[in-house]
Amino acid sequence: MKFVFDLDGTICFKGQPVSEKLLIALEKLVGQGHEIIFASARPIRDLLPILHERFHPYPMIGGNGSMVAIKGQTISTVSFDEETLANIIDLVKGNNVSYLIDGDWDYAYTGPSTHPILNNLDPQRRAKNVKLDELESILKILMLTSDNMKAIHKQLSKLDVVIHSHGNERVLDISPSGIDKWSGLQKLGVQEGEYIAFGNDANDITMFQHAMYSIMIGESQQLAPYSSEQMLLSEDIENLLVQRLIELGDINTNIKLV
Repeated sequence: MKFVFDLDGTICFKGQPVSEKLLIALEKLVGQGHEIIFASARPIRDLLPILHERFHPYPMIGGNGSMVAIKGQTISTVSFDEETLANIIDLVKGNNVSYLIDGDWDYAYTGPSTHPILNNLDPQRRAKNVKLDELESILKILMLTSDNMKAIHKQLSKLDVVIHSHGNERVLDISPSGIDKWSGLQKLGVQEGEYIAFGNDANDITMFQHAMYSIMIGESQQLAPYSSEQMLLSEDIENLLVQRLIELGDINTNIKLV
């Protein structure tokens, strides 16, 4: 069985790396013959610091599906087409938008120096913060602040892009057309109904829709209708996750999917 894990808010919390107790639980799944895949909104660059280096060869989906890597090598990237990108840049310039825009590896950041996203942005200085026109291709756009985010959202809805609105962070997360975590899984050869998914937010919906079984961590009104099971956040969530993974490791014998 394949197990697919979102990271932030699912198996790592408050911007901290995935804990050793959870990493050991994941390795036990692998030892039982299961496969582990990580699927995050973070670009691959920012996935690496929250996973111990022994997990870096594992299959990874970054940028909500715009980047796919395995064994430490990128096997797929999808960027915005020129016309769509030009329309988005016009919106950025016309509405005083601050942003985090990711290329294949480097990025352009114009947001506030106090924005919480900086806690997760390239903490190991693996990449460079460059000017927007220095990025050769653009795979993911986060609009952080603006004079009128609602109007921008309305205009973006007219374009052929994928939009996620993160209410708690008050940002717009924009990906190229057809890009989501399920499209990333397909690039890894994953088929419908052959995996168990763990997630916590709206950007996990497509991943949940095609899973054999799906477990929502915390509460998301958007994700809940697609969830087979919910695990509420608590101070003991990591221990509860470890226990659930132990139970799921027996999928070939006595798995309990209720």
